[in-house]
Amino acid sequence: MGRLEGKVAIITGGSRGQGESEARMFAREGAAVAICDVLDAPGEAVARQISDDGLEARYFHLDVTDPANWADVVAGVIAWKGRLTTLVNNAGILNRTGIMETSLDAWNRVLAVNLTGAMLGMQAAAPAMRDAGGGAVVNIASVAAYVGHNDPAYSATKAGLLGLTRSAAMEFVGWGIRVNAVCPGIIVTGLNAGGAHLEPWRRATPLGRYGTIEEAARAVLFLASDESSFITGEDLAVDGGFKAGGAARRISQEAGINLPA
Repeated sequence: MGRLEGKVAIITGGSRGQGESEARMFAREGAAVAICDVLDAPGEAVARQISDDGLEARYFHLDVTDPANWADVVAGVIAWKGRLTTLVNNAGILNRTGIMETSLDAWNRVLAVNLTGAMLGMQAAAPAMRDAGGGAVVNIASVAAYVGHNDPAYSATKAGLLGLTRSAAMEFVGWGIRVNAVCPGIIVTGLNAGGAHLEPWRRATPLGRYGTIEEAARAVLFLASDESSFITGEDLAVDGGFKAGGAARRISQEAGINLPA
């Protein structure tokens, strides 16, 4: 049996990048996966490829900022599999401008997708998960939640996701629903490829390399599985040690102090 045998999961932003990796990994571990995105053609292709491998996946168009669309998707998943046990709020966008250059429309758009979308997802999914006997929500935040990132709209939403995760964990514990967050570090995807910050961030990461989308997806898999059954309200950094002291280690390296030969 797979680690997610019998689970039915919604994964937002599942058409590419980390969401696609999560979808493929979840399906291999026994879950029926609803791949949800606004990128219809790649999402349908991923679902078809998973199904062609003899696993269970279906694509659903989902704008995470639209409550009615959320209700339709949850109803569609219930009609398909009869239950819902797992929600991965993976959908997210960047802004890449500082406070002084960020328009109100751009700010609101990032909040709508990255933060409000996760809240709407839990509103729509939690009652169905309760009816299934409980389950797990995994919110995809970022190490940008912990540091002064150069994209304040993005950083604010990821920090907000940590607060939302803890509040949701307390609210839904009586329904048997655990809520946790994964905070990836420097992982190159289509969303951030080409960013000028990538190489400096890699050098400041104690493990000295980029992470892979599979490494991040494995952390999501763990928190979605029953292996993490006594964990709720937590955030798990998958960042090569960056949050633990990457900047301090970089300073020590440059100063030649406090490091073994």
